[in-house]
Amino acid sequence: MKPVIEISNLFFSYPDGKRALEDVNLQVNAGEKIALVGANGAGKSTLLLHLNGIFDGTGKVTIDSLPVNKDNLRQIRAIVGVVFQNPDDQLFSSTVNEDVAYGLIYQGLDKKLIAERVDQALQAVGMGEAGERNPYHLSGGEKKRIAIATVLSMQPQILVFDEPTSGLDPRARRELIDLLQELPQTILIATHDLGLVEKLTSRTVIMDQGRIVADGSTSVILNDETLLLAHGLR
Repeated sequence: MKPVIEISNLFFSYPDGKRALEDVNLQVNAGEKIALVGANGAGKSTLLLHLNGIFDGTGKVTIDSLPVNKDNLRQIRAIVGVVFQNPDDQLFSSTVNEDVAYGLIYQGLDKKLIAERVDQALQAVGMGEAGERNPYHLSGGEKKRIAIATVLSMQPQILVFDEPTSGLDPRARRELIDLLQELPQTILIATHDLGLVEKLTSRTVIMDQGRIVADGSTSVILNDETLLLAHGLR
């Protein structure tokens, strides 16, 4: 099986010269649910933002055999949906329906198909009755669900999450984990939440100072206390 994500010899530095990624190599197969873990500044979020061309380092990144470059960005961003840590970064309209429909309108789809996709996405995240609500009046957990719906409406093959349980109360966290378990897409999650990692992912990648330092079975990695502590994890 050909990987849906291939990253080879990826380097990236910020404009101030700080090196964020150092010779990263990673392959992801269709349907995998993978956690990226590591201390703050390890490079997790930076790596994920290379998957749909938000960042552009040196090396090679391919998505479903397409190189991530300017010529392919439209196709890449239809394949890879990114859910940011703060849902307010993705919710800016006066109603939930408008937010979920935004990307579809940009694609130029007809109104009937847009309405169907919006309804399907909201139903998928358990927010089917929320279409006319104002996103800013939602709880943190509800906002996370709507942010996911904005991405699901685009029907991506790959979902990328940056700290999805950050800021959630215990109930909202449990509900979000249950939702992510049900999604069929290939999923990559950058997180500090090792409980989420244990429940959701079968494979875990540890990053430290921009490098991948471990990649293996979640059960094996989470039971290696020496490895976790060496890279700032508990």
